[in-house]
Amino acid sequence: MAKRVDVFYGGRPYSIGGRDIDDIRAEIAAALALGHGWLTVNDGEGVAQTTDLLITPGVDVTLADIPGD
Repeated sequence: MAKRVDVFYGGRPYSIGGRDIDDIRAEIAAALALGHGWLTVNDGEGVAQTTDLLITPGVDVTLADIPGD
């Protein structure tokens, strides 16, 4: 499992900890199959704040797997 997955959405960086990148890809694909959905991510450095990103067709989302030690 990765240390975290970095998510780039709307030109801003976010992160998701403790999840496998393939699971996140599947969650995004399921949201797109329904037409939209929400992806819960962490926003901020140091003290992360949970936020939800609206996943819809046409919105660029990039995932980067950050390996653990």
